[in-house]
Amino acid sequence: MSLDVDVAAENIRVPLGRDAVRRAAATALRAERVKHALLSITFLDKRAMARLNKSHLGHSGATDVISFGFTRATVSDPVVGDIYICPDVAREHAAERGVGIREELTRLVIHGVLHILGHEHPVDSARESSAMWKRQERLLARVTRASVR
Repeated sequence: MSLDVDVAAENIRVPLGRDAVRRAAATALRAERVKHALLSITFLDKRAMARLNKSHLGHSGATDVISFGFTRATVSDPVVGDIYICPDVAREHAAERGVGIREELTRLVIHGVLHILGHEHPVDSARESSAMWKRQERLLARVTRASVR
């Protein structure tokens, strides 16, 4: 099994350590029975995230997470994907939810991994009652329990 997760955060303050980011991604991958993966997780400021959001998704402004999964030629090929997370937007969402920033960043790592693996959710108010969201929250609870030990 080879789960390779690279984490980049140049000139960005991220209140979640690289090892915690890797553990969250690996937990989600293992839970989804992925044996081989190459993931890149990059933390961006609002300005860079807004540019990425506009150029690739056609949306204005910064968002919390964007992920890109690459098609595998065969099922035995590794899962390959890029996840981009904006801690500033995550901080805003954490405050709205009444949760800590570390929890919200962990949620976004898992969310990005699930998207790379093909999971989808509605973009309206049904988002948080979707199967993907429920899966994400179960994985978040698993990661949180493991970090407390």
